[in-house]
Amino acid sequence: MRVAIAAGFAYFATVFLAGFALGTLRTLFLAPQLGELAAVLVELPVIIFVSWIACGWAIRRFQVAANFSPRLIMGAVAFLCLIVADIALGIAAFDRTFAEVAADWATPSGAAGLAGQVLFGILPALRR
Repeated sequence: MRVAIAAGFAYFATVFLAGFALGTLRTLFLAPQLGELAAVLVELPVIIFVSWIACGWAIRRFQVAANFSPRLIMGAVAFLCLIVADIALGIAAFDRTFAEVAADWATPSGAAGLAGQVLFGILPALRR
């Protein structure tokens, strides 16, 4: 269990850093040109690809067992960290309330991003 948790933290940290960089590029360059939803849809396959690579790295690095349970724990830890970081960043860096951050998930671009985050969370269970 500790191995899966450690792998989940490492997986989260790696993808969060990449997502932060990609999100900055999306917000500054893509969204003004394409609109928010289109910009998210352009970024999404890139971050899912990064997640796939980071997931495989974390599984190998921490030697997470191929069983469903450890991989599910790894993904759940990573997903929970990502959601907490997303909320904390929205509140601390962008001066938004929790309600505003959560309401963003109901927009088309927010829902697409949340779907990507859910996929990020289940990738360890899918990766064999």
